[in-house]
Amino acid sequence: MDGTLLDSTSRISGRSAEMLNRAIDSGAMVSIATARTPATVSLLTRGVNLRLPLVVMTGVALWDRDTNIYTDVCHFNPHTVSEIRRVYTECGLPAFLYTLRDNLITIYHSGTLSPTEREFVAERAHSPYKRFLMNTEGQSDIPEHIDDAVLFFAMQPTEPAQRAYRELLNVEGVNPICYYDPTYGDGLSMSEAFPAHASKANATRKLAARCGAGRIVAFGDNANDLPLLRMADVAVAVDNAIPEVKEIADIIIPDHDRDAVAEFILNDFLANNESRSNLLTL
Repeated sequence: MDGTLLDSTSRISGRSAEMLNRAIDSGAMVSIATARTPATVSLLTRGVNLRLPLVVMTGVALWDRDTNIYTDVCHFNPHTVSEIRRVYTECGLPAFLYTLRDNLITIYHSGTLSPTEREFVAERAHSPYKRFLMNTEGQSDIPEHIDDAVLFFAMQPTEPAQRAYRELLNVEGVNPICYYDPTYGDGLSMSEAFPAHASKANATRKLAARCGAGRIVAFGDNANDLPLLRMADVAVAVDNAIPEVKEIADIIIPDHDRDAVAEFILNDFLANNESRSNLLTL
């Protein structure tokens, strides 16, 4: 969503929503594959009549917006959780730990919240889709044994974030990602750790099989979109994408402030007689 469907104000413009709804109402199969959780996805997509489950938390699960039910959830095993916590601690990297059980996300945090993290929590603290278990400093009493963990997430300076990423590459059962996200700025990098089988690409394959799609068209702009774009039948990059994304794209469209993703979806659907079998993943 960020950097593709969302504009530079982190919104879906009225024009984009109108074009998406026109395509969906005509039969286009449109979904979203995002690093975000339902807490923000539900708000950002209110004006779009999405009918398919969404890929959330970079492929940790599929989520039905109408029922708030998660399916195809990927969990870490408890030993892997302990190893990830060790790596983040040794790298001096405070991190959020996300767990998912009974269709509710519960979030813990190690260390003291930075100003950016504090703002991140404040924007989501009253969401019905998640709860934060931490004190006013941002520290949590994290259980010793956790069997429902799905995600670790840190917003920290680039050097320790990259160090943690390199260490996590050696931990079995982990799919780590480290990238710069201009949404937050301040020279911060996102260090994320997912179960090894969790990815936007894998979750999108499951969704495509479920809805009978014969062709996947994917859109992206950042490093965490690369596996999805490599898997897609048609990889589309926005003009504001990082060079690595543009290099593997089949098509490059205008930037995210020009309604380019929604316009591409609508025009592709109207022009392609077989587009009803296409899954278009944003």
